[in-house]
Amino acid sequence: MIRVSVDPAPIDIGTELAGIEETGAGAVASFIGIVRADDGVTGLELEHYPGMTEGVLCDLAEQAMTRWSLLSAVIVHRIGPMEPGDRVVLVATAATHRREALDACAFLIDRLKTEAPFWKRETRGGTANWVEARAGDDQAAARWSGSDGKPD
Repeated sequence: MIRVSVDPAPIDIGTELAGIEETGAGAVASFIGIVRADDGVTGLELEHYPGMTEGVLCDLAEQAMTRWSLLSAVIVHRIGPMEPGDRVVLVATAATHRREALDACAFLIDRLKTEAPFWKRETRGGTANWVEARAGDDQAAARWSGSDGKPD
């Protein structure tokens, strides 16, 4: 089962994880991204390319399902205005064993940071600026370039 959602509504972690637990998996791994108040950030706004963004996320989830024999992969990403403390993204994976669930969850968050078409604007002190891609995100995504399901 794959579930992908890009929506301005707050992410209901309990509902999302309950759905993935129903797969009967032995392991569920999850990652929750939260808006940080680093360096005085008072707001974050995410925009996306409708249709394309969901397609990229579905493709990544399908890759993870194949590489790790997952029972389920869930990606829920918010768009629109948010404040520090708000949830931005949930990635959850279910597998028979923990290593598969953990590796697949890491793969999905690393890859979506660099491949999904989102644009991020942070507000500090009343001034909003677009956020550039980070080299660290590219390095994290690149470690999954092997086809064996393990980081290179």
